[in-house]
Amino acid sequence: MPLHMTKIAYSSKSIEALREWVEAEDEAHMRTRYLPKRHAEMIGGSLYWIMDHAVVARCEILGFAQRPDGHWTIRLQPRLILVEPKHKRAHQGWRYLQDRDAPRDLEDGEVPGDAIPGRLAGRLTKLGLI
Repeated sequence: MPLHMTKIAYSSKSIEALREWVEAEDEAHMRTRYLPKRHAEMIGGSLYWIMDHAVVARCEILGFAQRPDGHWTIRLQPRLILVEPKHKRAHQGWRYLQDRDAPRDLEDGEVPGDAIPGRLAGRLTKLGLI
């Protein structure tokens, strides 16, 4: 089972803007300062995108490549897959995500429905209400 990672989609204002960026080329490239220590386990896994304190979509990780400036490129499949929104606190950089903790993919034509916004879900969880 491959390992996944989470990353905040900080430069995207919407899922559609993220989709346009990811699907614009034959391969999407995400720049990161450091190579994940467990990078070999992540090939074939996914990069899960966080927006408004919720994991909302994912892209398959194709591999990693070092850049001339010493940073690294995460090579991504140019296909954005929507997932069932799941509350996730904001963080800097990326974090590992085990397969058992990853949200399920939405089926074609399925919409998230009346999902609770990420921040509200986090507060309700802290209160023990969900």
